[in-house]
Amino acid sequence: MTPEPASGPDYDARIRRAQQLAAEHPFAVEVLSFYEQLATFQKTIYSELRKGSGNPSGTHSSDALRSDLNFVVLIAQFPRLLAFLKDVGPEPIAEAARQLSLQTPGDWVALLSHFWRVEGRRRHLAEEIQVDSAETLREFILRAFLQPHVEFLAEGIPPPPVDGRPRHCPRCDSVPLLGVLRPEGDGGKRSLVCSFCFCEWEFRRILCPACGEAAENKLPIYVAEQLSHIRIEACDTCKSYLRTVDLTKNGRAIPIVDDLAAIPLSLWAEERGYTRLQPNLLST
Repeated sequence: MTPEPASGPDYDARIRRAQQLAAEHPFAVEVLSFYEQLATFQKTIYSELRKGSGNPSGTHSSDALRSDLNFVVLIAQFPRLLAFLKDVGPEPIAEAARQLSLQTPGDWVALLSHFWRVEGRRRHLAEEIQVDSAETLREFILRAFLQPHVEFLAEGIPPPPVDGRPRHCPRCDSVPLLGVLRPEGDGGKRSLVCSFCFCEWEFRRILCPACGEAAENKLPIYVAEQLSHIRIEACDTCKSYLRTVDLTKNGRAIPIVDDLAAIPLSLWAEERGYTRLQPNLLST
């Protein structure tokens, strides 16, 4: 069994979906409006990568995703992101961008390189070290900047063979960001989406991706009325949760965009002591 083949991101579709969701859900307008601007910026970076490098198909080995970074290109682009965030970002993000802009290109290379090598390879939730807000904001900036690069490189990496249904990404060993239910027969087939490279692979319907709990009575599910096609799949054993976007209920959804709007689900999970396995880009 292999994961779904990688294909290029459709930033225009993401932008349109953010606009649609903002019109439907006033509580998420601020988040989605900012994401719309960010996705427009990311589209520019991605388009430049495509123009400068052509089609990446077949040009990378299966382990290249963590090692193949062109820092000459990156450091030329990074100040543009910082300037963009200082101009349009919410004040905490704008301030984090201002602080990063005071550092040297050598500092940027060190930060980007470390993030690229280790991001997503998280320890078990119980072993996690709490990070301060400044580090969280810096991580957002690095992730937002590198997302187009990882999506571009992932296009050229053949899907790796999968032994069983692993809880971590078979391509880059990162934890999952989301679950997705896709139509299959009279029901839905569950997949996980990688938090780093967006690889998608099949996964059991009743199984916690954090600890492997398989007892259905320990895996509660919650759905908010405002977003009936998105649900929380929690685990009472490790107190983690994963969001899953159900495409059998809403085929127009774009999982990584719809997830940003699911703010009511986060509130439910936090009130009950669950921790998300991996936050999304905007930590909503």
